[in-house]
Amino acid sequence: MALRREFDLPPTDREFLDEYGLPWETIVDGSQWVLVHDFPLPRGYNHETVTAAIRIETGYPNTELNMVYFYPSLARKDGKPIGATEARQALDGKTYQRWSRHRTAANPWKIGRDHIGTHVILIEDWLDREFEKCPCQ
Repeated sequence: MALRREFDLPPTDREFLDEYGLPWETIVDGSQWVLVHDFPLPRGYNHETVTAAIRIETGYPNTELNMVYFYPSLARKDGKPIGATEARQALDGKTYQRWSRHRTAANPWKIGRDHIGTHVILIEDWLDREFEKCPCQ
């Protein structure tokens, strides 16, 4: 697969993505996007790997990154619903599932510290925490 580089990322982001070890690319499709291919998922989802898309917001890195978009769409193998994943995003000729997840006051975006790498770690945490929720929800 020829990986596209349609826009430049800051050096910190490129270094993180290269060290993360998964194929990644930058594309422009309405907005600027980073696509991380072969993104591994914890057990319990309907796929072992997906493509994770991160929209690079205007003003980044001084503007926070939030949410993540997955292709193909994720579901839990146990059939329980995943909240705030109903929206879809047309991107790169495919339909991605939007995970509406945001930073909190306890974990705000910190300019000069946060970047793609800290966002990817947050995405990994969101995926893990989906299975830590109370069964009563």
